[in-house]
Amino acid sequence: MRKLLDLLYDAAAWLAALSMVGVLAMVLLSIVGRQLSFHVPGTDAYAGYAMAAAGFLALAHTLKRNEHIRVTLILGRLTGKARHGLEMWSLTAAVFLAGLFAFYSVRLAYMSRTLNDISTSNDATPLWIPQIAMAVGTVVLLIAFLDEWWLEFRGRRDTAGSEDALHNE
Repeated sequence: MRKLLDLLYDAAAWLAALSMVGVLAMVLLSIVGRQLSFHVPGTDAYAGYAMAAAGFLALAHTLKRNEHIRVTLILGRLTGKARHGLEMWSLTAAVFLAGLFAFYSVRLAYMSRTLNDISTSNDATPLWIPQIAMAVGTVVLLIAFLDEWWLEFRGRRDTAGSEDALHNE
């Protein structure tokens, strides 16, 4: 199961990376178009869709690599059962919020598809298409938080120490 979950997080990260390449392609196309006096409609919108996809699809991978910003002012001073209790409370809240986020983002994409909602810009893209990336990203984030909750519950969770918070690359 661990390998399958890690594969899911890595796949989402690769899709996020491809989305960043999409942002680059749209920006370069826009620049080249301006230099050569031609216009490709929708490049701004597609760059925005790709940027949103990159952000949402990278959330779970970032969480599992302990790269999310965490405020450990209180947590760093606790040990044993107190630390475990606060971690469980925090992860339970995170699972709840990620669940709401996933539910409503999936619902948004579904409603956009049902209502045939399209972009108001000149590209007229059906909005459910770019919204799928947000829905997938939030569902994978929910799975990652459930994974973290389960690992903490069983006492097998890897947590970043206070010295890791100072680590810069």
